[in-house]
Amino acid sequence: MNEAVSVKAPEIDFNTPQLKRHRSIRTLKDKMAKGFIAAGGVSVIVAVTLIFFYLLYEVAPIFKSASVDAIASYDAPGEKGATLLLGMEEQAEKGLRLNDNGNVAFFNLKDGSVDSATRLPIPDSATLTGVNEGAPGSNTVVAGVSDGSVVIFKHTYKITWPNNVRVITPSLEFPYGESPMALDPSGAALTHVAVRDNNDYLLVVGANASNKLFASFYEKEANFLTGDVTLEESTVTMPSVNGDIVSIQISPDTRWLYIATKSGKLDMYDISNKQSPDLIARVDAVASGSQITDMRFLLGGYSLLIANNRGEIRQWFPVRDTENQYHLQHVRSFQAGKAAIAKIAVEPRRKGFLVATAQGEAAIFNTTAERNLLQAQIVDSDVKHLSIAPRANFMLLQSQDDRLHFWSIDNEHPDVSWSALWNEVWYEGYAEPDYVWQSSAASNDFEPKYSLTPLVFGTIKAAFYAMLIAIPLAICGALYTAHFMSPTLRRKVKPAIELMEALPTVILGFLAGLFFAPFMESHMPGVFTLLVLTPIAILVFSFAWVNMPQSVRLIVPEGWEPLLLLPVICFIGWLSFAISPAVEVALFAGNMPLWLKENLGLDYDQRNALVVGAAMGFAVIPTIFSITEDAVFSVPKHLTYGSLALGATQWQTMIRVVLPTASPGIFSALMIGLGRAVGETMIVLMATGNTPIMDMNIFEGMRTLAANIAVEMPESEVGSSHFRILFLAAFVLFLFTFLVNTVAEFVRQRLRAKYSVI
Repeated sequence: MNEAVSVKAPEIDFNTPQLKRHRSIRTLKDKMAKGFIAAGGVSVIVAVTLIFFYLLYEVAPIFKSASVDAIASYDAPGEKGATLLLGMEEQAEKGLRLNDNGNVAFFNLKDGSVDSATRLPIPDSATLTGVNEGAPGSNTVVAGVSDGSVVIFKHTYKITWPNNVRVITPSLEFPYGESPMALDPSGAALTHVAVRDNNDYLLVVGANASNKLFASFYEKEANFLTGDVTLEESTVTMPSVNGDIVSIQISPDTRWLYIATKSGKLDMYDISNKQSPDLIARVDAVASGSQITDMRFLLGGYSLLIANNRGEIRQWFPVRDTENQYHLQHVRSFQAGKAAIAKIAVEPRRKGFLVATAQGEAAIFNTTAERNLLQAQIVDSDVKHLSIAPRANFMLLQSQDDRLHFWSIDNEHPDVSWSALWNEVWYEGYAEPDYVWQSSAASNDFEPKYSLTPLVFGTIKAAFYAMLIAIPLAICGALYTAHFMSPTLRRKVKPAIELMEALPTVILGFLAGLFFAPFMESHMPGVFTLLVLTPIAILVFSFAWVNMPQSVRLIVPEGWEPLLLLPVICFIGWLSFAISPAVEVALFAGNMPLWLKENLGLDYDQRNALVVGAAMGFAVIPTIFSITEDAVFSVPKHLTYGSLALGATQWQTMIRVVLPTASPGIFSALMIGLGRAVGETMIVLMATGNTPIMDMNIFEGMRTLAANIAVEMPESEVGSSHFRILFLAAFVLFLFTFLVNTVAEFVRQRLRAKYSVI
């Protein structure tokens, strides 16, 4: 009997030098991969955090309040006498003081030492009884004399650089001669005066103690050869005034004359007809029971600032109504404590102003931003006179004890506030408050309009129409490709659609702006005919195909049926544009844009939201399609097979099983597509009118946050308010993206948890 032979299995040595070396290398690779992945993830988090804090760093200064610091205090320089005017040159090194004897002293602002002194060309026995400045920053001054005449002069400052040292030489100029201009024939002292000097006209208005008005109007004629200007005087009839005059102001175009009286009335006269002034409006400019203490034009000569004896300053400007008639509108109010406002000083280059009160307080305001930037105690007594430097970085005031106080001002970004950024603002020249973005203009008197609301609205509008076009096409296409299409055809279609994403958006914007927009304008009925006929044609063809004999349908392999739709869609496209002229004549009187305007009140802009929606939708479709298709295709096959085995149809399986299971991925695709649409720049930049308007009309354009940054950032001054507000726009985009992604992740996790049990 043969005995069984036991064969011992060969032993495998897992600790050979080669295997040990292999395991060591693999362990090292695993650790390196883990380290690189962790470092990459941390780097992304750090980068996003740094971007957040950098944007915040650039944005934060625009909300900083103003501050002031005392520099010097000294006795009023120059000859003794009551001060009528204080002024400063641009570098805030030299100051000017004019007293009632007509003495002008130019002095150094840091110590009060007199640099030079002169006297206005008035009679020795005469004194100055009233002084007023022209346009802010013009350095033009009109002085009323006790003999009923006026003197017009300018204080100028010449800068030279001997031995590379800056030297400022102040002087007086008399553009219309040194001889006083007679205004009041009776020779009574002029207590209030005003002047407007532009390229074509010179208008001087004065009032005496009896509140009687006088005026001289001159038309300018320039000699083209010598450059000399001659004045041709015209007689002017002045209205009668009821009440004690506090201030007189003239609009830059010499059309409007404003007269404020101590009782609180403000009269607005149209003096375009110099022989027959017309009272346009008379309003109570201050609260009942209070008195007007000062009145000044804001920069630009459109808005009036009227102060009262209760610490309030009101802004008024003329508004044209629907009947093309003007009226005075109280726009906004500012409060500088309870004490009477002594003086108003207007910033020469911004829509801001500085006030001083009878209790020695100073307050800084900005009208557009409706912002109180500073309120501080400067002196312990009443303020008699006040001046602000041309750059609004210094102020000079005189207290009751005839001492001058020189202060520096740090007020870099006064024209920005949350209300100006997000709320309606009543801008000068507008019939009502509105949301406006207009960061620059040709005029120095421009009022910056920094409302981000129309930009946010434009961003949402562009994204909405893009997603409206992209979502149904991308989602439905992805569902059919992943669930119904032949695998062979899928391998060709999916890469082809994903390849669309590689097309530069600047090319899409170029084609949309220069080809598709004018094509759509000239074939608009064809576009809408295509949108109507295409789904109808697809349904009709599908119904006909399903009812074809079995022998015919078997000719086409299963899953390749979509190819049959290509000629149908091409034919419908050709037919839609072929019948477009006939449809436009039959339904829209031959001009659809004009018909929309006349019958529906819809304006038509060639580069509009429909163009943007089509172009940007084309750019977003590949993103949504690819992610959605992967999510649907990744649904476990045993779920679909089980559903089909239980008797469900393909569509029932799709709706009841595949869609819920793939919903987290589909939702992620939508959010990523939305983020792409919100952040898109070149398409909306080139395919819209790029106008920041708020209108849901699909035929109007818009401006988005991203496009606005791309357009205006290269032209903005580094560190300016405009520059930082553009960074704020980027910060808003950053926060919007962060918020959308956070919500998307939360919803995705909820969907995953809900349908993970399927």
